[in-house]
Amino acid sequence: MEAILEQLPQRAKDNHNENKKFFARLRKKPPKHLDALMRELHEEEFSRTNCLECANCCKTTGPLFIDKDIERISKYLRMKPQKFIETYLRMDEDNDHVLQSVPCTFLGADNYCSIYDVRPKACREFPHTDRRKFQQISNLTLKNVAICPAAFNIVEEMKKRIPK
Repeated sequence: MEAILEQLPQRAKDNHNENKKFFARLRKKPPKHLDALMRELHEEEFSRTNCLECANCCKTTGPLFIDKDIERISKYLRMKPQKFIETYLRMDEDNDHVLQSVPCTFLGADNYCSIYDVRPKACREFPHTDRRKFQQISNLTLKNVAICPAAFNIVEEMKKRIPK
């Protein structure tokens, strides 16, 4: 996994222009079966990918915390929401709550998440490759392929399966 993660940013960079053109085409004319294809590719990839071997998303990026996340997690941690915000979060340039620092505070040395059952929505849905109307998040996906080996593999398989 170390070698894959080491090579991933360069591989994503090498494919960036090709992926950008591919997603531009998808946005203009998404295939009717895109949602079903994305679910299929996502399930295939995650049947052979164990996120606990990687956890690169938790090590290199932080999720957005929406109000529901803050309420749920602070209750789980037996903290007042404001105390949770003061302890773990900051406001980013878009006025969103994000972690004060990465790697994620809640990530253990074994790659397990100490708040997994109540983790933020952004974490539950990452890398967003099984999302409906997938073509609408292409800019996010372009970033995620440099972070997540599974997202990278899914996009590469998409390019093979969606005719030009």
